[in-house]
Amino acid sequence: MAPAVKELGPSHYCFDQDDADVKYIAKHLPWYGPKYSPHDVPNFYDISGITEDPLAFKKVIDLFVERYRAAGDKGPTHIAGFDARGFIFGPPIALALGIPFVMIRKAGKLPGVLVSSGKYTTEYSTDETVMRLGSVKSGDRVVLVDDLIATGGTALAGFDLVDSLGASVYEFAAMIALPFLDGVGKIHAYKDGKFKDVSCFTMVDDSSIGPEMGRDPAEGTPRMVPVEEVGKYAAAADRNL
Repeated sequence: MAPAVKELGPSHYCFDQDDADVKYIAKHLPWYGPKYSPHDVPNFYDISGITEDPLAFKKVIDLFVERYRAAGDKGPTHIAGFDARGFIFGPPIALALGIPFVMIRKAGKLPGVLVSSGKYTTEYSTDETVMRLGSVKSGDRVVLVDDLIATGGTALAGFDLVDSLGASVYEFAAMIALPFLDGVGKIHAYKDGKFKDVSCFTMVDDSSIGPEMGRDPAEGTPRMVPVEEVGKYAAAADRNL
């Protein structure tokens, strides 16, 4: 049985954080500070803590699958994942549900006839994403999947793409949201509230992951280790999840 669902805000939901499976998942989401992250953010969540633990990974996929399977005939018809971390969670969810997985890729990566989101700004950069024309159509119900909800820029590019192809977004699903960036609020306020009733669902509530999950190594540990010095710094990289 799937955990109970709680409301974090208008049309923003997550699982009960006291559920044993959800707690296990949260304990496999370490974070790093700016010095050891690819971007200058206070907490950069590392989903390799999930993917490198088969049990945690299976729990994540199983919980998402249970959520969408419970909707029956009114559930999603497609799963669409964002390049690149949405490609980790989306395909196994789609496969378990027996529905198509659609790639939303950065411009310049897909062949064929494409639909573009146009340029948009994220917390890190200016991007453009594309989908294959015909990958979804009118009447389809699409779950958009990514690792997290940050500013909402990438998410909204996906919303616009799905909408332009005549389909509807069933839900935006992610592992976690960064509440200080208010991505969910921006999604629901976009275009005078066009998508205000679309559910945003996060597996883990950011507030349930505390400072104890920080994994910055000892001072003096370099961000990039030369191959010939791997043995010297191996202990510093042990995350002890």
